[in-house]
Amino acid sequence: MARIISIVNQKGGVGKTTTAINLGAYLADQGKFVLIVDLDPQANATSGIGIDHRGLEKGVYEAILGEVKIGDIVQPTAHVGLHVAPATTALAGLNVELVGMENREFKLRHALLEIRNDYDFILIDCPPTLGLITLNGIVAGDEILIPVQAEYYALEGLGQLLETVQLVKQNIRPDIDVLGAVITMYDPRTKLSDDVLHELYKYFPNNIFRSVIPRNVRLAEAPSFGRTIVHFDSSSKGAKAYERLAQEIIERETIGLEITNV
Repeated sequence: MARIISIVNQKGGVGKTTTAINLGAYLADQGKFVLIVDLDPQANATSGIGIDHRGLEKGVYEAILGEVKIGDIVQPTAHVGLHVAPATTALAGLNVELVGMENREFKLRHALLEIRNDYDFILIDCPPTLGLITLNGIVAGDEILIPVQAEYYALEGLGQLLETVQLVKQNIRPDIDVLGAVITMYDPRTKLSDDVLHELYKYFPNNIFRSVIPRNVRLAEAPSFGRTIVHFDSSSKGAKAYERLAQEIIERETIGLEITNV
């Protein structure tokens, strides 16, 4: 049965999609069967992995609403063992449609049940909001991975996210856990990056990944070519960082939700 990891941070531009794509690629590179679920209406994970979402008739939107089985919309990628459940522009209206539905928080979780045994890992790329779409992504996961940008405003809103996860844990999914936080866009030349790193250790005393993702031009360029960093530039510092992160996640068991007050 797959480990389902929801990649969440309501702040935009912190590297959620970059992490989903490249972590998925390196997990597949290490022999794992991986599915990326693109839950963001912008469909960046879909296009960033080389699939034109504009030409798709069905996507995650229809699967969540039960109009199609999620296995029927899954697309292969250039990586052996790596598939994607693509987003389309229709996903933008899902928050409104979910409002009046029964068990609305569980729609994605239920949709994934039929294919869970087909993969070793399912990575959910959540949108930069805390609406019903993201709530579906959190509830569907067994573990939460939080990319945190090494910038001044990185911790802004983090408390709200952690409160949301804690509420989900208390009221909806008591078995969900925070897998950890991964530092992204780290620049070792700046004191600011070090300050953010040290501050995060206060919030996640046992849940910071050793693998730190550097600010790297090649990581930023790869999605515009529809390629992961594995195929775009596997020798770059960004590639090596995601390779280490994939190995660390394979080796690491879920730790409990050990977070101090933010």
